[in-house]
This record gives sequence, structure tokens and C-alpha cells, in this order.
Amino acid sequence: MTSVLLNDSFPLQLEKDDSEEKFITSGVTWQVYESFLTSLGNHSSYRVAYLSKTLEIMSPSRSHELDKKAIARLLEAYLEEKRIRFWGLGSTTLKREDKQAGKEPDECYCIATDKDIPDLAIEVVYTSGGIDTLEIYRRLGVLEVWFWQDRQFRIYCLQDDSYQQTSQSQLLPNLDLSLLAQYVIIDDPLQAITQWRKQIEVN
Repeated sequence: MTSVLLNDSFPLQLEKDDSEEKFITSGVTWQVYESFLTSLGNHSSYRVAYLSKTLEIMSPSRSHELDKKAIARLLEAYLEEKRIRFWGLGSTTLKREDKQAGKEPDECYCIATDKDIPDLAIEVVYTSGGIDTLEIYRRLGVLEVWFWQDRQFRIYCLQDDSYQQTSQSQLLPNLDLSLLAQYVIIDDPLQAITQWRKQIEVN
């Protein structure tokens, strides 16, 4: 169990098990949000999101984390094989006080050049509802967001300060995400990455 102080009178008890749960509260100032991040520390397994005084805390399930790692491993193999420069930032906290927005993505990447804000954020979705994730990323200026849900990818690209759902990635236009999805769902990680690398070589 992790105990953190959300405000002066409300200690929050977080239970960590294999279920995926969300806690959402409103009226949280930016200063309290930053203090909360500090209290969790750098090694917390919780995902924290903030949007205009609304705070969301999510404890990822085992299945969530397995999918997150599988996507990262397969995507990085593709980038390596195609000699595309990338910087993997994992679940680095992205935040901007002037935009009143903050988020810890499941995975995020800078493509081609290193940047303060990543080009790509990836979110694994097992529970519906909650804070408006796309609005947070819009305020942060993330160019592209991939949602992994129901064993498929949904892709959103930032165009004219709003996200449009697209059929393929604009950052990685040659990557077949429907094909990638077939490898994400393979139960054996070694089999998945081995077969995926062979697939990349012939395409």
C-alpha cells in the first residue's frame, strides 16, 4: 500500500494489485499536483494525469503493463531496423503549468531529433472514462497519440491545434499498425519479437 497526502486533510491510500483502478478528484491546484508527484517519487508505478484542477491517478493492471511493454519492444525494433533515430522517454511526466496540463504516458518517443515534448505518446486503455487524455496532449503539443484498445490501435494526429483520427501514422507513414497489432497480441514475447523482426526485414 502507498500512502500519499493529496491535500492538508485528505491522505490517499492506494492499493496495488492486478486490478486496474482509477481515482479522480477535482479542485486540485497546480501546486498540490506537483507536491503529489513529489510524494509519489520517481519510481511510482501509478500513472498521474492533470487537467485544469482535475487529477486522475491510475494503477495499471498486469495485462496493461504486458501490452505496454510489448508495444514498446516491437516499435523500437521497427525503428532500429529502419534506422530511424528515436529517443524513448517511457512514462516521463510531461507538464506545462501555463496550460494547466500534465500526463504520464504509457510510452512516448521523440522521432528524428530529441525534444522537450515528445512527438508520439502511446496509451494502453483497459478502463473507459476519466480525464480527457487528448485534451491534455493537445495542450502539451504532442503531435501524435496512439491508443491501444480492444487489440487494435486508434491513431490521432494534431492538425490545426486539434486531433484528427487517421488510418495511419503521419510520423511513421510506412509502419502498418494493423500488422503491428497482430504481433502485440502474441502471448510469447520472444516469439513475437523474433517473428516481427523477420517481417520487418522483408518489408
